[in-house]
Amino acid sequence: MTEDFDKLRDGLRKAPGADPARKEAALRLAMQNFDRAHQGTQPQPRPIPVRPRNAGLFAGVRTMLSRLTTRPILAATTSVAAICLGLIVVLPITPTDLTTPKPLAEVAPAPEATPAPVPATAQEAVADLAAVSDAASDTAGAVNGAVATGQKVPAAPTAPSMTRKRVQDGQMLRRETYLPQPSVAPTPIAPAEIDPGVQTAPDTEAFPQAEANPIKVTAQDPVSTFSVDVDTASYAVVRSSLMQGQLPPDGAVRIEEMVNYFPYTYAAPAVGEAPFKSSVTVMPTPWNPGTQLVRIGLQGRLPAIADRPALNLVFLVDTSGSMQNADKLPLLKQSLRLLLPQLRPEDEVAIVAYAGSAGEVLPPTRAENSAAILDALDRLEAGGSTAGAEGLELAYRLAEKMGAKGEVSRVLLATDGDFNVGVSDPDGLEKFIAKKRAQGTYLSVLGFGRGNLDDAVMQTLAQSGNGMAAYIDTLQEARKVLVDQLSGALFPIADDVKIQVEWNPAQVAEYRLIGYETRALAREDFNNDKVDAGEIGAGHAVTALYEVTAPGSTALANDPLRYGAATPSTDSPELGFLRLRYKAPGETTSALIETPITASDAPADEDARFAAAIAGFGQLLTGAKYLGDWGWQDAIALAQSARGEDAFGYRTEAVNLMRLAQSLSVQ
Repeated sequence: MTEDFDKLRDGLRKAPGADPARKEAALRLAMQNFDRAHQGTQPQPRPIPVRPRNAGLFAGVRTMLSRLTTRPILAATTSVAAICLGLIVVLPITPTDLTTPKPLAEVAPAPEATPAPVPATAQEAVADLAAVSDAASDTAGAVNGAVATGQKVPAAPTAPSMTRKRVQDGQMLRRETYLPQPSVAPTPIAPAEIDPGVQTAPDTEAFPQAEANPIKVTAQDPVSTFSVDVDTASYAVVRSSLMQGQLPPDGAVRIEEMVNYFPYTYAAPAVGEAPFKSSVTVMPTPWNPGTQLVRIGLQGRLPAIADRPALNLVFLVDTSGSMQNADKLPLLKQSLRLLLPQLRPEDEVAIVAYAGSAGEVLPPTRAENSAAILDALDRLEAGGSTAGAEGLELAYRLAEKMGAKGEVSRVLLATDGDFNVGVSDPDGLEKFIAKKRAQGTYLSVLGFGRGNLDDAVMQTLAQSGNGMAAYIDTLQEARKVLVDQLSGALFPIADDVKIQVEWNPAQVAEYRLIGYETRALAREDFNNDKVDAGEIGAGHAVTALYEVTAPGSTALANDPLRYGAATPSTDSPELGFLRLRYKAPGETTSALIETPITASDAPADEDARFAAAIAGFGQLLTGAKYLGDWGWQDAIALAQSARGEDAFGYRTEAVNLMRLAQSLSVQ
């Protein structure tokens, strides 16, 4: 520090001063003006008793000002101003940072580092200051000359503006250097108020992209095949978007997941029957009086808690830097806390965290040792990049070590889906998960947070792992998924469940599957047991909706072919034929269930009408291509009339979300 001051002192001594000739001329002119102003004003003796007319301080000041002319005043004041400016710029200035402080959200602890170099040397700073002093001297001479000749006084040149630049060395400010900056002062901007709930990072969200299912002509393509989907992530993402005051991206809207978010009172299978039971309802289409809606419902069996197999659960927790927001890792930890009391004492839990590198946070521990599990959860902190593949490998190794015959092993991946490191081969990752699925370990995915939610990756991983994908945006949603529907989320009763419908062209001229675009299968995949499909968990309900059009209906969307084959005649009243394939957990050969689809004169129940309202909700969010004039108010009225008992308030919430979406859609 002393060495720096010595350099500064030497620089000041070497600094060039003002031009001596100009300085001497200015002083000489000032003295001459002073002498002329006081000629003939010698004091005269006065009698003491008589007070002069202009006696007193203020009278004297007025007399002096009245006798001084403009020219000497300007000359004197300009010279004095030049001298004072030179004194001001060379005197030390107290180091004080006058710049506007940065918002707290941008401040981060500085790492240990070597001292940063000073941007300008002391000699360079002094040279800048000397230039300012010379400019002031030149201005004084120009002003004097202009006044003497009666010319317009030239404008003084603008001195380089000085702004402070802080030099940081570790955590200590060493000194301040003054650098020339543009003379135009920037417009002051007040720091924006920081809302911790608002995402400030660039939006990098990704959603699966698929075109809506088209209307198909039965005579040309009578068979529809798809995999079941018990995921509910789409509805929660839609809700999150609407609650943030914006309509969701089209890719985030998967109508089947919105419909399947809600519980329905389908008939459950009897003891000794297949693990799930199907039911079919036919009703008029709310948005098109010329068509009908066919609702296919599947209800899974719900075993008693005592009859559940032992569970081996590995929490694979994303602790990367992208998980630090309050709606990510903190909410994740709270959610897993809700899950623990639902486990039986003999169930086992392990925790793996990954961020840059993966590590075992908690070895396999019995659920009855809740204190150790909760302590491990509390130690989780966000930081680093995401090494998802490495974490998956470690989680699967633990699950295999924990597993035993007759037990269920599942990896529960909790992430925002931001797999940005370690996944150089996504196809290879999917094959790896599929291989582990074949060995008996399931994978389910819980998504958290917005801004960089990679929903596409989450869906792919969950489908490959024969698990479900859910999005947790609130603690209430965590309770729904991990408490109220725990058995369905963690205990499978049927794997690789496929649905195939053959429509009767004599009764159905056209049909359209509403949703399931990302779950479509080829016709031949239905009988191929090597083709993966979705699972059904204990107590799960699955709903699928078809819109069908009868021959001769005014609602037909396609003209008949001029050279097409005639529609086959049949006396069968069946609208179509439903086929279901599934595998028992751990089995490799599928079983087949078949049932006809027939029209019914019975009125549609509340469940069917509410499912139709939610299907309309999803279509309104994505363009309403097939809805005609049917709009938001119609969807709201239909959902309102079909709320039913609504023990948990899910349907009431849906009605309120429709109202919110209606308001946002007109902005």
